[in-house]
Amino acid sequence: MEVVRRAGIVLVLGWLAVLFTAGAVQAAPAGADALSQPAYLAEQLRHDPVYVSDQMPRVVPRSTAPAFAAEAKQLRVPTYVVVLPFTSSGGSGSGLLAAIHDHLGRKGLYVAVSESGLSEVQSYGVSVPGAADAKTATLYELPYDATPREVFRHFVDLLASGQAHQRAEAARAAYGGADNSHEPPALHTTQTDRENQSFLTGTLVAGVPLGALLITYHALGRRRPRPGSILRRGWPLPVGALVLAGLLALAASQVFADTSTGDGSVPTAADLRARIDRVSAGLRHDPLYVDPESPSPLDAAERAELRGRLTALPVPVLVVALPSSMDDESGGDQDRLAAALHDRLHRDALFVTAELPSGYVSVTNYGTHVDTSALYDASRDPAAGDRDLSTLGPRLDKLLASVAKAPKTKTAGEPLPPSPVADPVAQRKLPGLFTGDFHPGLFIGALAALLLFGLVVAVGALLRALGRRGARAAAAAAAPVEPRQAWLRRTAREELAALTVELEPATALSEAAHRRAWECLDAAALLIDGDSDGLIDDDATPASLACAIVLARVGRTAAREPSAATHVCHRNPLHGAATGPAGKRPAGGRGPVPRPVCAACRETPGEMLRLPGPDASGRRGHSPYPGHPGPLATLAKGTGIDQLTREVRESFGVN
Repeated sequence: MEVVRRAGIVLVLGWLAVLFTAGAVQAAPAGADALSQPAYLAEQLRHDPVYVSDQMPRVVPRSTAPAFAAEAKQLRVPTYVVVLPFTSSGGSGSGLLAAIHDHLGRKGLYVAVSESGLSEVQSYGVSVPGAADAKTATLYELPYDATPREVFRHFVDLLASGQAHQRAEAARAAYGGADNSHEPPALHTTQTDRENQSFLTGTLVAGVPLGALLITYHALGRRRPRPGSILRRGWPLPVGALVLAGLLALAASQVFADTSTGDGSVPTAADLRARIDRVSAGLRHDPLYVDPESPSPLDAAERAELRGRLTALPVPVLVVALPSSMDDESGGDQDRLAAALHDRLHRDALFVTAELPSGYVSVTNYGTHVDTSALYDASRDPAAGDRDLSTLGPRLDKLLASVAKAPKTKTAGEPLPPSPVADPVAQRKLPGLFTGDFHPGLFIGALAALLLFGLVVAVGALLRALGRRGARAAAAAAAPVEPRQAWLRRTAREELAALTVELEPATALSEAAHRRAWECLDAAALLIDGDSDGLIDDDATPASLACAIVLARVGRTAAREPSAATHVCHRNPLHGAATGPAGKRPAGGRGPVPRPVCAACRETPGEMLRLPGPDASGRRGHSPYPGHPGPLATLAKGTGIDQLTREVRESFGVN
């Protein structure tokens, strides 16, 4: 009997141990899953003061946690850092850090960081002056593309500098105004930036040397060289253009030297599979997995009801409620997430993924014979659409009820493989500067050079035309073909006064220039100022006035360039000094001797000067100046200035 009693006790204790163990196995994951977000994060911080979420490996890999810890050590106070997706961090005023502190029960500075920047900063039991100002300054001073790691580093540097308050005030003044929409310049070169840089480089490398080459050739051609001399002597120009293109390319490669974007953090293979490992481990013990890093969309009653539904279903169904973003390992694609979980679990099931916080539900069938087309409407709430988190629990319950009633099909199988996810390492790498849009830039640069060259030629022609027109207008004003009596008297007075002024600093003139200028002034005075009172005689004839103007202008020319003041233009002496004969004397010495003309008349012969008043025949009106009496008529024969001044003196009996 004693043996039987002992055997019974052992048997009962054994069954109790088995039941207790099974209950513990069933309860453990449920209890772990039931942890609130603050409690879960506090538990992680209990083991390590820096917790980096595994849901953003493309922006902030978990392997960067030591870098956050190294930065936090500079603050010399206990610092607890959680790096979470923005949808999980709650933002400023959410109370997440306060709840984490309540569960953790440790003094220190608590910091929440997301991909959008600093979410919240709070200190508990320690004095950290300037923490709020450092957060404000970090918000204003960093651009939108700053990574979480750069944001935290900037915050720590500000806080350690002791200048947080001053920096915050300055940042508010610079970037915080209501009417101030600009922000600090971006930190990183994006793929679009590189495309623009390549295009600009191609445009400059092709456009600047080609434009300079064309314009230089055009300028040299304007100098009227001998035929072919430009090509013979201008061979260094293409070489110089090629050198310039090379220098521009070299300078661009130095200025646009970035080879990758971001802060240099590259996710490892472990970083990219960390979330899949975490979720898969949870699903191995519980068909319902709700992300513990996020505020739970399901209360305890909803979880219990869903677990009961899942247990009673005739087919395996796994439910995952998890945030989704472009920064996670699947690139924000729920089909890729389901495929990765199926591959990791090696288990056929109906995968139901609920995206947090939107509440969007997706169903992917791997190996079950459920007709998933019958579940489409069941995953939606007709009243609130399929993006209402408050109805997630009832919608999941409705979906699971539909799974139990859904028709079976023998053709159900694995879905089509999802499209490949972008390689995060390749995403960070920038294309070469001389690839992509560099080649279109070369074409646009060459086209721009041609357009610029055409514009330069057109503007140059226009300016030259305007210059010639202005020169002709100025020449016409200074030497009219039919001057009036009033113009002759006024101009004679002005020219004599100007010559007198130029002769005052006589020591600055050479002897020859001084002599010729004084002879011109003396002869002009004899012609129009017979009584030497400094006033033009009332009876001065147009020919005398014109001759005085010519002598005064030649005298001024002699004061500046004595060798140029030997002859004047025989067609219109008012044009001033002659630059050479009009053409060449015919071969054999026959024909008239070419007479001196000005530069304009050498190119295009001008009209003969005509003066008012009676000519030698007594006819009145404007007539060619050679027909008027006086020394001026001798200029029509090519008489030189020295001979003209002698004839003027002789006509007045002055030796």
